[in-house]
Amino acid sequence: MKIVGAEVHAVRLPLHRPFVVSYGRFDDMPSILLRIVTDEGVEGWGEAVPDPHVTGETFEGAYASLCHVLLPCLEGLTVFDTAQLHQRMDRTLRGNPSIKAAVDIAVHDALATAVDLPLFRVLGGQAHSELTQPYVIGITSPEAAADEASAAVAAGYTEIKLKVGNDDGDDIRRIRSLHRAVNGRARLRVDANQGWDRSTALQVISQTADCAVQWYEQPLPADELESLAELARATDARLMIDEAVHTPSDLIRAVHLSAADMVNIKLMKAGGVRPSLALASISEAAGMPCQIGSMVESAVGTMAGVHVAFAHPAIVSNELVGPEMIAEDIADVPIRAGRVPLPDGSGLGIEVNLNAIARLRVAQSEWSTSSSR
Repeated sequence: MKIVGAEVHAVRLPLHRPFVVSYGRFDDMPSILLRIVTDEGVEGWGEAVPDPHVTGETFEGAYASLCHVLLPCLEGLTVFDTAQLHQRMDRTLRGNPSIKAAVDIAVHDALATAVDLPLFRVLGGQAHSELTQPYVIGITSPEAAADEASAAVAAGYTEIKLKVGNDDGDDIRRIRSLHRAVNGRARLRVDANQGWDRSTALQVISQTADCAVQWYEQPLPADELESLAELARATDARLMIDEAVHTPSDLIRAVHLSAADMVNIKLMKAGGVRPSLALASISEAAGMPCQIGSMVESAVGTMAGVHVAFAHPAIVSNELVGPEMIAEDIADVPIRAGRVPLPDGSGLGIEVNLNAIARLRVAQSEWSTSSSR
């Protein structure tokens, strides 16, 4: 089951509406799709969603590095050689987690397809009966956020995540407005995406203490882990760490400092399925619940996250919201109104639409092993 070839497709995924977070606005989502093929005709799909503010990669740089630097790491490997694959990738290129995730996901998809099992079965089996996920609201006016939340609850969502953290001073009003609009009909989460300093975080958290916020995610910049630990000691609110944790050593340091109560694991910043499971196991050992988060991936990256979430008992939450934010996806997923059923079918369990990729593609490249050229 040797890997003999690959195709890389750089695409721009249209969104239903612009997505605004503390560090920028996205009018569409740049994504890099990878298809690998084995000598027995089995294929696997992976995805990279690079973000300079989170993964440290640009769209153009990630595409070039995947095509010219990482794909040669597949030379001579089978789809079962995931440990050796990561050793090769890490020796070849430091960081660049999203393109490593693309390779890792594609290999895991092919692996599970080769043995005709859903990926979560290969990863350890079923740890949950069903997953739920929130409706995500980008930074907007308090009134618009409230209207959007009300519509989401009416559509069946039971969890709402609100993006905050810009410098207009309206975050407290946003949270309070959303709390009133939801009125106990859905659980509320708040994500600052590193957008506050410590004094602002304390102020917002204290003045929204009566808003039943489940947790406040990454309130401080990623490199201020000690300050995050001080914030955790200064408040009874539950804190989730995200952008500050990419690697096992990052998470171990956060645990040592008691910097947060939960951790948001993203395949794009961890490097794929295998390293995400390692982070989840560290979280489990530390008694720290974790979440599988989203970089607004297409159906490919989303379903990889779904399988990881179903397979690990420490993953108590997921925010794999990409397909519900993307106006034209490259495959259908079974996620509807915040309900994520157990996947069926082999591999990732999706059928990729090549015509959709062709419509959305901005660049394409191919690679093959030396023995097949």
